[in-house]
Amino acid sequence: MNITSLVCFQPWIPSSVLYPKTSFRKFPLSLRASLQDSRPPNSTQQQQQLNLSVLRFTLGIPGLDESYLPRWIGYGFGSLLLLNHFLGSDSATVTPAQLSTEVLGLSLASFSIVLPYIGKFLKGAQLVDQKTIPDGTEQIFVMSPDIVDDLKEDLAWASYILLCNTNAIAALIYIQGDICARGYWNTPNDSSKEILLGWFKKKIENAGLYDLKDTLYFPQDADSEFQDLVPIGTCSLLVQPVLQVSIENATGLQSPVGFILLASSMRYTFSTKERAWVAAVANKFRGRV
Repeated sequence: MNITSLVCFQPWIPSSVLYPKTSFRKFPLSLRASLQDSRPPNSTQQQQQLNLSVLRFTLGIPGLDESYLPRWIGYGFGSLLLLNHFLGSDSATVTPAQLSTEVLGLSLASFSIVLPYIGKFLKGAQLVDQKTIPDGTEQIFVMSPDIVDDLKEDLAWASYILLCNTNAIAALIYIQGDICARGYWNTPNDSSKEILLGWFKKKIENAGLYDLKDTLYFPQDADSEFQDLVPIGTCSLLVQPVLQVSIENATGLQSPVGFILLASSMRYTFSTKERAWVAAVANKFRGRV
């Protein structure tokens, strides 16, 4: 019997961050978060609480990408070894043991230098510092007005951490007619919230994603497949269906009730691990009738 202990932390986030107003300010997203399911299986409440655990260690230095820290450490220690060999010791008195130690140290320094690139290669990501925002896009955050508070909070948290925890630039969540759109989109100029919601609803109808049952993943050239739905400049597209299971149905058939759409300006940006994590987020909105 396996016993699993979950420790979840719900950080306090100001309401201005959780429910921001529609704005057009561009800024990089660097928060890393993880979603855990804390809803009891037989809970009578409709709320599906999102528990957030910040997992990424940072030094808090603006403009410093901690993923490249091993490379700078390798450069530093490798330089010290070379300086010690050529300037700090006499070549006539160098012992074989010292040479072996220096070679081992240089090997470890070289490995530290290439380690960030190996990590990006294994994740299938491009060798770029951060995701790029296509020209002509504007940052928005809109949500259907007639949503209960519990679902509204879940949609706000989900869209926030999906953008923070992946290289996506735009997120669209559709649950039983309710829409939540966040990120950078090519929206009509000077559009109100009502106009944007109708604009997204029309795009969803034209794309025909209402009955989606299988995950769609386009690692590149996604804008050619769904050019009327995704922002201009989209390279990778991930569409994760939200399925509903009826407890009255003995066969356990699943029916689609919505989907989560993520668009990125980078190719091959959604790794297998990230796609599994997005599927776990989609399960938060799975209901039982």
